[in-house]
Amino acid sequence: MKASFRFIAALSALVLLGVSCKPKCDNIAIIDKALNDKESAFYADFKSYPKTLAELPIGVFDSGTGGLTVLEKFLEMPEYNGEDFVYLADQANMPYGRYDACGKSDYLRELVVKDALFLLGRPVKIIVIGCNTATAYGLGSVRSMLEQSKTGVKVIGVINAGVKATLDQIGSSLDSCAIGVLATPGTIASGAYERTIKEECRNRGMRHETVVTNQKGYGFAEAVDAEPDFVDKSLTSPRASYLGPHFGDGDADIRRELLPAYNFDMDGVLFTTADDGSFEEFQLNDASNYARFNLVSLVERHRQSGSTLPIKAIIMGCTHYPFALETMKESVEHLRSLCIDGEYPYRDILCEDLIFIDPAAYTALECYYELFHDGNLSSGSDPATVSAYISVPAPGLDPSCLTETGALSYDFKYGRETGTEDISTIQVPFSKDNVDAATRERIHRLLPLSYDAIKTIQDK
Repeated sequence: MKASFRFIAALSALVLLGVSCKPKCDNIAIIDKALNDKESAFYADFKSYPKTLAELPIGVFDSGTGGLTVLEKFLEMPEYNGEDFVYLADQANMPYGRYDACGKSDYLRELVVKDALFLLGRPVKIIVIGCNTATAYGLGSVRSMLEQSKTGVKVIGVINAGVKATLDQIGSSLDSCAIGVLATPGTIASGAYERTIKEECRNRGMRHETVVTNQKGYGFAEAVDAEPDFVDKSLTSPRASYLGPHFGDGDADIRRELLPAYNFDMDGVLFTTADDGSFEEFQLNDASNYARFNLVSLVERHRQSGSTLPIKAIIMGCTHYPFALETMKESVEHLRSLCIDGEYPYRDILCEDLIFIDPAAYTALECYYELFHDGNLSSGSDPATVSAYISVPAPGLDPSCLTETGALSYDFKYGRETGTEDISTIQVPFSKDNVDAATRERIHRLLPLSYDAIKTIQDK
């Protein structure tokens, strides 16, 4: 028996964790291809799928390397000793959060199903969607496919686990408070977190008021993954291809009057100045500055809403965000102590004991429950192993589809259509050729278990 009595008691609480984010679950074209079209490149011969699942690996996928923050939580739990993992970072197709804004939410659902099909081809015994946006848009489609496949493989996502973790830590007896949700534009647009929070509050009979303030994480995930249109450390001056926040008054803009609140590290900014010394061009060029921008934008949005309820918790609704957790904590302290014209504009709307919620740990717990409940835990006891894959542009793509660095161009990436047999990306093992040095260093420093388990990116 792998699990302790205390651990099993904790698992029993997860039985109540329903799927309340209501993802769209119609049979999109790729599901029909996977189930029925033997001539399709995406056909999955589910009738030949292993009948016994227990000794198969656990599949985890995300839109990039950020999902390793989820995998790390699995590897930290001794209950997962003896398990093998297959991890997929769909780096070539990220950021997922922009597909909905480009009117391509159906294509995003297709990508999520393709991620699942790749893992099923290993094969795996359960699928963990480590990406919040993929969970919001594609969980229902993957679940629908798996139920029709009759393989017994299940799928879980991170959103419900994150909501449960938040409400568990806030507690049902506290006074009214606010919850901040920082997630990708796509996840926020789906409404999944806010809807799930409200439903879970009702299910728990929580009677005090809970206000949810949402903030789209503009460029945050892309900066963590060092996407060159958002962060390019080789540059010393602003560039035309920059897609991050600019000065302006829009939802995704840097506001000049908030510069004292952002408290940017100027070593991570590319800028030009006017004759009077004021900034003209101003481009963020460091993931920590994207964290500062989005954290302050969240708190300022709450302040501007007129709500006087203090923010008690901030959900990191993207797997990339925990990489900048320390920066966000520092930003909260900076805002709390910020004095402008003798006043403290943020002090009263930030709880002294404000907490950041990483849904990953609860996702690992929920996965364990599913495996335990179905009798699909491995019988082994050796340390867990990881096979890690990353997507890259497919060989033979027309050069017009690619950027100068060989990545999928923005127009091509977000202009693709659903239902075709086109293969524009392939999955290859992690290597030093496709995971840049800064990302490898960050994984090594912040996710040591994942780094140790992925032999192909180790620098030793």
